[in-house]
Amino acid sequence: MTLNPGGILGNNPGRFKHLRLSTKGRYGVLAMVELALQYGDGPVSIKEIAEKQNFSDSYMEQLFSTLKNAGLVKSIRGARGGYILARDPSDITIGEIIRALEGPIELAECIDGGGKLTCVKSPECVTRGLWKDISDSISNIIDNRSLQDLLGK
Repeated sequence: MTLNPGGILGNNPGRFKHLRLSTKGRYGVLAMVELALQYGDGPVSIKEIAEKQNFSDSYMEQLFSTLKNAGLVKSIRGARGGYILARDPSDITIGEIIRALEGPIELAECIDGGGKLTCVKSPECVTRGLWKDISDSISNIIDNRSLQDLLGK
């Protein structure tokens, strides 16, 4: 997920103009909350999740394919099949879900999470530390909040 606060990266139409997640991240978290609500009750179908959240089945299929590849959900085949959480809701963080669907949390292009400087101005950039601190703060919040926390149980 590359975040672009208030169009800082310019008016490039391929860039975000506001600081926000895509529908992948937002819908993915909501879909995972649906699984958490029914944790231990057996598999939940894509159709059921899509209907409850008013999402398209095909979009949910795409998201769950990614979540399965990330090891966050398991699929159960059969007439009563569907998806279940791969771990207890208290052991799955919002950060894991968002990164699986969106990629790394990066407020600016110069913050890639791997320590590489991707902008030629990065070594002397006076704002790089600010963008890194904000990215780190966002990561801290989502990495310390689990699905269970969202359920309030």
